[in-house]
Amino acid sequence: MINKYSTLIAFSLLLTLGACSKKITGIGVVDDSNTLAVKQVDFDYFSGKAKINYKDSELDIKAKANVRMKKDSVIWIAFSAVGIQGARCLINKDSVTIVNLFKKEYYVYEYDSLSKQFNINIDFESIQSAAMGNLVQVNGKEDNVEKTDDFFILKQNSGSVVIDNFVNPQTMKVERVHMIENESKNSATINYYDFQMVENQAFPFSAVISLFYKADNKTLNTLIEFEYNKAEIEDKELRFPFNIPKKYVRR
Repeated sequence: MINKYSTLIAFSLLLTLGACSKKITGIGVVDDSNTLAVKQVDFDYFSGKAKINYKDSELDIKAKANVRMKKDSVIWIAFSAVGIQGARCLINKDSVTIVNLFKKEYYVYEYDSLSKQFNINIDFESIQSAAMGNLVQVNGKEDNVEKTDDFFILKQNSGSVVIDNFVNPQTMKVERVHMIENESKNSATINYYDFQMVENQAFPFSAVISLFYKADNKTLNTLIEFEYNKAEIEDKELRFPFNIPKKYVRR
């Protein structure tokens, strides 16, 4: 069952935490290289409190989460909910580590194994970017841009994964991301809502993530809803307390 929690953490942060506010203005540009001037959130330290709803064919979990981040270094999460009370998560450049304080056990997930499970690349940089409502992959000259009535669609490729970023032309913030892996047809869609200004930057306060992936010859669906009630871009150094007692068992 703890594998479900790794899905919750990795993907809720891979994509969670974003939104787009109709109140924010600013027209973006399409330049000669076919790249968009998508607005990105910049930070050194971040902290927030959020509610998470997680649902799949087996589980229906509602949790509260305290989140802290240091840019390009670490994401720390403390969970409290029935069934995962006392869970802690540390996401760094190498892996995702989950400690269940109630059961006195812990789990370590390398990015390679998570990526193979869903046939979609997962690493620290993509988790951090999506968590801040930024582009999961940096845009470049090889990307294509289409214009519809409502969006710029920034089309990208990452190996066998096709990424469509739906960018609001007024705010130049990403409102929706759709990723699909060509061979497996595993996919993830992130819809961002409710942008609010945090330190003069438009920050995503809520998101809905829908995952479709194959396991045991079945196509499974996981739905994750993420909503912040507090978010701050900090100018002071934050602490990330995380230790695994020697008596805890690795699963």
